[in-house]
Amino acid sequence: MKQKRLVMRSSILAVIAIALAYTFYSNFIADRSVAKAGDLSVNFVLHDLEGERIELEDLKGKGVFLNFWGTYCPPCVKEMPIMEELYAEYKHKGVEIIAVNAAEPGLTVQRFAERHGLTFPIAIDTKRNVIDAYGISPLPTTILINEHGTIVRVHQGGMTEQMVRNFMEEIKPG
Repeated sequence: MKQKRLVMRSSILAVIAIALAYTFYSNFIADRSVAKAGDLSVNFVLHDLEGERIELEDLKGKGVFLNFWGTYCPPCVKEMPIMEELYAEYKHKGVEIIAVNAAEPGLTVQRFAERHGLTFPIAIDTKRNVIDAYGISPLPTTILINEHGTIVRVHQGGMTEQMVRNFMEEIKPG
């Protein structure tokens, strides 16, 4: 009888341990990103804070610095002024920034953009369709797309000024 209870308890503990290990792996270790260097970018249509339509396909011929961010994300907040400074330099060289906000209220994003003097296009992915299509996690994540629409790099995490400059150089049309 004791032997049966020991086997049953051990089996239950093993199942629980396997379930916990799988949960930990799938949430913290597994790479769930969809976007990979060498893939074609996924087209999308969003509207910026002024209501203007942004379609990725319309930017073919330009390098696209596609940044996914949130106002609640400290590295995102830190890199925005850097992106703004370099946008002024690189927009005339054929590089476009699209900052895709992760489903925050429009007023929150508008006030953030005004407070930081951001002039590059900012769109809110209200239904998280673009975030899901690209498999974005965590924030910030930046996807670099060349003038042919091919993803050349996916960067997860914050960026320094030198990194942003190097990334813009990498996607500047040749």
